Amino acid sequence: MNSRLLSLFNKGWPPIVAVVLLLSGWELAVYVFQIEQWFLPSPSGVIREAYISWDRLWLHTSATIEKCLIGFAVGIVAGILIGGMMHWWKPVKLIFSPLLVLSQNVPSIVLAPLFTIWFGYGLFPKILIIALVCFFPIAVSTMIGLAETDRNLLNYMRMIGAKRRQIFFKLELPFSLPYIFAGLRISATYGVMGAVISEWLGSSVGLGYYMTLSSSGYRNDRVFAAVFMIVALSYILFLVIVLVQKVMIRWNSQSIKEGN
Repeated sequence: MNSRLLSLFNKGWPPIVAVVLLLSGWELAVYVFQIEQWFLPSPSGVIREAYISWDRLWLHTSATIEKCLIGFAVGIVAGILIGGMMHWWKPVKLIFSPLLVLSQNVPSIVLAPLFTIWFGYGLFPKILIIALVCFFPIAVSTMIGLAETDRNLLNYMRMIGAKRRQIFFKLELPFSLPYIFAGLRISATYGVMGAVISEWLGSSVGLGYYMTLSSSGYRNDRVFAAVFMIVALSYILFLVIVLVQKVMIRWNSQSIKEGN
């Protein structure tokens, strides 16, 4: 236990020190050069404003969290299903691979106003934007992971008469978990940014709306407070996925050993 804590500390202190140095340099620069708070607020000023307006800030943060979690969940389901279908049926892969790439060539900031026109200002167009930016890394990672299944085990299951469905759920899907979680980690940051972008272009609540409103009033301390919340949300979601991955991959590896 002590060695594990020591290893965690050794891995954790360099980024913590880097963040502390960055914030300290920022604070010092604002103080030395007497930069106006409306132009570039100091970290202490941002924290003070976040504390003063916490109720309003948390109202918008909770709205962004709701959108992000729903859209991320939809993106996960869509990505895994699409990746699995493209692996299972080769004609589907040939037909939808170009469309999959094409879906990522259109910027979400262009799609957001179109979805608002088509579907209104409700929750649905925002969920759709988040799902679109999340599902592509998951779909590609799922497809690659399924294709990287151990060939010896694959041949063995075919030799003993395993059906296609049994091979998929008992061998290919467990082997693809590391790849799927790699896509999830990438999509975690995309999901939060997708939620913010959707709120920029048509919303009455959320961190994106809060940033737009604060920027128009030259309240950059509130803008930076919202940015800090966005960074914190992305990092927390990333850490949750990493923790779930450790549990799932440990189970996956143990099952493979037992099967072998």
